[in-house]
Amino acid sequence: MELNPEPRLSRRVVLLAAGGLLAGCSRRPEADRVRLRLATGPAGAVYRRIGGSLAEHISEQVPGATVTTVPSRASTDNIRMLRAGEVQLGLTSLDALITADGSAPEGLSAVCRLYDSHLHLVVMAGSAIAEFGHLRGRRVSLGARDSGTEFTALRVLRLGRVRADARYLSQAESAAALRDGGIDAMFSLTGVPTPAITELAQRHPVRLIPLEEQAGELFTAFPGPYTPAMIPATAYAGVPATRTVAVPNVLLARNDLPDDLVYAITDTIFTHTGTITSASRDGAGAVPDAVPEAWQINVRTGIATASIPLHPGAAAWFRARKH
Repeated sequence: MELNPEPRLSRRVVLLAAGGLLAGCSRRPEADRVRLRLATGPAGAVYRRIGGSLAEHISEQVPGATVTTVPSRASTDNIRMLRAGEVQLGLTSLDALITADGSAPEGLSAVCRLYDSHLHLVVMAGSAIAEFGHLRGRRVSLGARDSGTEFTALRVLRLGRVRADARYLSQAESAAALRDGGIDAMFSLTGVPTPAITELAQRHPVRLIPLEEQAGELFTAFPGPYTPAMIPATAYAGVPATRTVAVPNVLLARNDLPDDLVYAITDTIFTHTGTITSASRDGAGAVPDAVPEAWQINVRTGIATASIPLHPGAAAWFRARKH
C-alpha cells in the first residue's frame, strides 16, 4: 500500500513543535517549527553530500521541520555529538556503531540503513606499494580522527599485523597530501564514487590496492557489519575493478525524538529517494553533483540495521508498509 506523501502523523509534528514537546524548542506561540541538526562529515566526503541532500528534502517534505547540517569528522564524531545532545540526527558506519556486546550506544537508534561504503586504499600510479603488506613503515592516512575510516583502517592494520606511519587527515586533505608526496597511501571508507578520490583520479593517475584478504579477515573477526565487495571499473578514471570490503551506513536518531517526527522523516526518505539522488546543497551552500549513493536507498534493505534497533517511529513506518 502506498502511503500519502504527507501522512497524518507527519502533520502532527507541527503541534509537537508548537507545544515545545521536542527538546530545545521554544514554548512561545510563534515557535511553530521543529529545528533539527544532522551531523554529516568532512569536506570531500559522501557524508557531507548525502547529509545535505537528506536535510534539504526533510525540510521541504516534513511539515513544520527544518533540518540544518553540522560538518564533522564523520562516524564516531557523529555518535559522540548525538549522545551529547549537540545534534538530533547523524550518519555513521555500522561497524563504528555496534558496541562490543552487539548493542547500540545508549540513547540512540536507527532511522534506516542508507547505502554501503567501500574501503578504498589509494596510492599514486607510480608507487612501489603493490599490496596491503607493503604499507609497513609507510606514511598512511587513516582518515580524520573519530571518522569511520580511522575506525575500520585501524582494525584492518591490527588484523594484518601491519605497523604503518599513521597520519590523520580528512579525505580532501589525504588526497592533496597523496598528490603532493606528503603521504604514501590513503584509506577512505566512503561511498562509490567519492568526490575527493574522483577529483584526484581525474588529474593524476592513481591505483587502488586490493583488500580481498582483509575483507575475509574482517568478516571472520567481526561478524555482522562487513561483506566482501567490488569497487567497479566505472568508479574512477583509469582505475580497474578492485576487490575490497563494504560497510553499511545508517541514519541515527536520538531516542528522545518524537515517534511521529521520525515516522515522517522515514516516510520522506523512502518516498522521495529519486529526488534525493538529484543535485542538492551540501550544507555549506554549494550545489555539488548528483548523489548516486542514494540510489541504494530502498525499503528492502532500509530495515536491515543488524543488531541496532529501529527508532519506534521508523519501526511503525516499516510496519505500515507491510499492510
